[in-house]
Amino acid sequence: MNILYIGSGFVGACSAAISASSGHNVLVYDIDEKKVQMLSSGDRDTIESCLFEEGLGDMLVRNKERVEFTLDYKRVEEFLDDCDAVFMCLPTPEIGETGESNLSYYFDAAEKLSQALLKRNLSSSSTAPDKLAGEQSKYVVIVNKSTVPIDMVDKTQEIMDEVGVKNYGVVSNPEFLVEGKAIQGSLKPDRVVIGAWKEEDFKIMREIYERFYNSPTVSYIEINPKEAAASKLLANFYLAYKLIACYDVIGRTCETFEDLKFENIRNVLTTDKRIGNWGFFDSLYAGGSCLVKDIRSLSHQLQTSGTNASLVDEIYRGNKRQLETFISRAKDDAGFDWKDKKVALLGTSFKRDTNDIRNSPSIDIMNFLNDNNIGGVNIFDPAAMGYFKQVFPESEIIKYKSNEVETLSNCDVVIIATDWPQFKALGDKLIELPNKPLIMDGRRILQHRYDDLQKAGFDIIAVGSPFLKSKA
Repeated sequence: MNILYIGSGFVGACSAAISASSGHNVLVYDIDEKKVQMLSSGDRDTIESCLFEEGLGDMLVRNKERVEFTLDYKRVEEFLDDCDAVFMCLPTPEIGETGESNLSYYFDAAEKLSQALLKRNLSSSSTAPDKLAGEQSKYVVIVNKSTVPIDMVDKTQEIMDEVGVKNYGVVSNPEFLVEGKAIQGSLKPDRVVIGAWKEEDFKIMREIYERFYNSPTVSYIEINPKEAAASKLLANFYLAYKLIACYDVIGRTCETFEDLKFENIRNVLTTDKRIGNWGFFDSLYAGGSCLVKDIRSLSHQLQTSGTNASLVDEIYRGNKRQLETFISRAKDDAGFDWKDKKVALLGTSFKRDTNDIRNSPSIDIMNFLNDNNIGGVNIFDPAAMGYFKQVFPESEIIKYKSNEVETLSNCDVVIIATDWPQFKALGDKLIELPNKPLIMDGRRILQHRYDDLQKAGFDIIAVGSPFLKSKA
């Protein structure tokens, strides 16, 4: 089948790669020239420096004959003549902290698409004035892949109908991918959700996802498009609820009372099958492009429809409270004065295995450090420093380092903000330091070395633990 993707971000690029690997002919359109060049480079390392997603570079290289990236909309218009499906993979960021989604990227793309669809299958013998309208003989489905408001299917249809687009359907096909494991999750999904009104649309989507439709290991779910859109928002709300409840209640309890080890409490709770084990790790913040935005969007949509959303709002507040509490413990627990201090910040991506810094806790940490007149900050992340530099350029105060050891040099406080596995080995490197900086472990990644570090003379602030004072 011929499939067009509009938007080559995390969702668009990964979905396009999977479609190409399934044997479909794929065109990906984006307005970001640098991104298009990097993703179409045919070089794995170049691709992964753009989107650090395990397996994406290899898959795009292997399927380069079936996937094309373009900046040229004329190429899109040509492709639409024989196109079976158009996947809308546009960013829908939150407007401030209102919960309302900024749909301008989507609407701009949809309106431009409507004009192009109107002209598809234009006959050379057309008698239409200026040949503005084609025959539109080829049926096409417009697929909302982005996370959008529940009633977005109606708005998409209105845009198409307003200009006279014919022979089309609108489908909701939300993605439930985990960043860092998106390719693996796409190849072996637990579910594929298709929302449509017409059997014709379901039929096309079954052909696109033929490899999963009859798979005994995949739940292939067909519902209406509003149910599909709502399912994505509600899934992310529930995931956020589990994460944030874990550290705002369970973790906070372990910080409050002596002799409670978070890992032991977690072991007791997760052996209950009713509770399950996903999301039971303590952290300084739940970041990324989805969870925070989607719980706020759900709240906004509920409230604008006249429904109380106090529980949803409290989950959002609990997330902010966690990061604020973590930072404030330096002064409250350790009596630490940030003024003129040297900081080592380890981790800038919002989590491991990605170079995505959207809603990364390190952004708020950097803003806090800048407001508190620190003496300097050394920063290291194995994948995300390029994007972080765009937000916080290198300066007399801000320095980017090539490894953990350089980052730790002459620091007064170490902040571990991302759960990169390599940071688990920091214990010995810290013990070898000539000084004893305050350790702030926002991921409990050094919990297996806390006792050793205390005996070596370190004070430790860790999510899920009371203040751990030096035993030296």
